[in-house]
Amino acid sequence: MGQKMSGQHIEQLIKIIAKFPSLGTRSARRIVLHLLKKKETLIPQLVSSLEDVYNNIKVCDICGNYDTESPCSICRSASRDGGLLCVVQDISDLWALERGGLYKGKYHILGGVLSAIEGVTPEDLNIEKLISRVEKENISEIILALPATVDGQITMHYISSLLKDKNIRVSTLAQGIPVGAELDYMDDGTIKLALDMRKRL
Repeated sequence: MGQKMSGQHIEQLIKIIAKFPSLGTRSARRIVLHLLKKKETLIPQLVSSLEDVYNNIKVCDICGNYDTESPCSICRSASRDGGLLCVVQDISDLWALERGGLYKGKYHILGGVLSAIEGVTPEDLNIEKLISRVEKENISEIILALPATVDGQITMHYISSLLKDKNIRVSTLAQGIPVGAELDYMDDGTIKLALDMRKRL
């Protein structure tokens, strides 16, 4: 009976890990096996890190970033260009831009893109909060750094239409980002070129 219960615990952990993006059951099994082989050191560290994240990480009320405080360190930073606001689909895109220190402005995370197929409407995204920031903050340019997909393009045009009477420059990433690509998978040089060559919408 003890072995059966042990097997159930392992299978439950595999099922949880298999739900992570880009992981299936086979990858999850390899991860769990690795954890079990080094369980005396890895598992306590993993549990501690998960508890730390669970107890301390908050969502920034301004931009939607993860941090230990709200507003986050980027929104609070006096060294950032407050007139430049980069709109991204998700936090992974913010991390991609921050990874190489290529961008010195602030961010706004939409939490997705418009999608008729998946039923994602403007109300499902942080678009209303974006418009509110434009009205309250001294923003001179918005960079729409959204995926080069059909849904990403539709979202960019929707947002730019909402901003057309706001007397604000709206640009999008230009050369370097292939159609269908996402920022999180781009290398730093490609992202830098796309930022430098951004074009006005």
